[in-house]
Amino acid sequence: MNYLITILGPTAIGKTSLSIALAKHFGCEIISCDSRQFFKEMSIGTAVPNKKELSEATHHFIHNKSIFENYTVGDFEKEAISKIDELFKKSNYAILVGGSGLYVDAILKGFDEFPEIENDIRKQVNSDYEKLGITFLQKKLKELDPTYFDLLSIENPQTLQNPQRMMRFVEVCIGSGKPYSSFINKKKNIRNFTPIIIGLEAERNVIYDRINQRVELMIAEGLLAEAQKLHSNKNLNALQTVGYKELFDFFEGKTTIEFAIEEIKKNTRRFSKRQLTWFKRNEETAWFSIFQDINKIIEHIKLKNANF
Repeated sequence: MNYLITILGPTAIGKTSLSIALAKHFGCEIISCDSRQFFKEMSIGTAVPNKKELSEATHHFIHNKSIFENYTVGDFEKEAISKIDELFKKSNYAILVGGSGLYVDAILKGFDEFPEIENDIRKQVNSDYEKLGITFLQKKLKELDPTYFDLLSIENPQTLQNPQRMMRFVEVCIGSGKPYSSFINKKKNIRNFTPIIIGLEAERNVIYDRINQRVELMIAEGLLAEAQKLHSNKNLNALQTVGYKELFDFFEGKTTIEFAIEEIKKNTRRFSKRQLTWFKRNEETAWFSIFQDINKIIEHIKLKNANF
């Protein structure tokens, strides 16, 4: 049997170091499931594993795309499942690690089948968007499917700024007469692995301290210069990301650098809280303190293995 060891948790909690340690122990490779680390133009602000970490275990889906490519969660699902199938030919274990809950769900659960929508409805939604803008789509989705709107607000707020995705959500709601979320997790996708899900957690003040320290380290490592190079492309979907948006405002004279840095810390802390809210929904996750002896986590994985 194949096992996908899945490591979840908020940003800066220590997922990278744990995944590398487990990859070494079980002799397997790592699939990154952080939707910000896909993009090769973004390194410092996305906390990509450093050269030493990348050399200690084989990683996939890090810096494999450009910010100029249209890369969706559906694209990731197809590519990642294909890679995972390939990895299981070499080992009975693989590791999935990341803080992007929607992308984790895509691998563990897959996506669903949606009804065909009449062309007239699609045209009307598109026309309404052209006249009224993204705000119209956001309000419409919140009205027709508040559950899904709230989930996106928690896990993937940049999607709420994506007209193509938003028009799709709204047209499904209107065309089917049902919430978009009612079609999610209905299809039983076949996977050739059993997930063993590990969550990392700590007291909120510990998480917040780690986030603040990470932001300071990013600044010291050159985040300003990285963001400056990306500023001219600030409207790209990939750059609607904490750590960059705040610096873009600074470059445009809207804030001071001190304010921008504090905003990065604050918005990252808020993001971590939303991540935990998303991950806590999965009752199959075994949660461990970041101070837990790794041997306890290994014992849990082996016990789950034995019980499947």
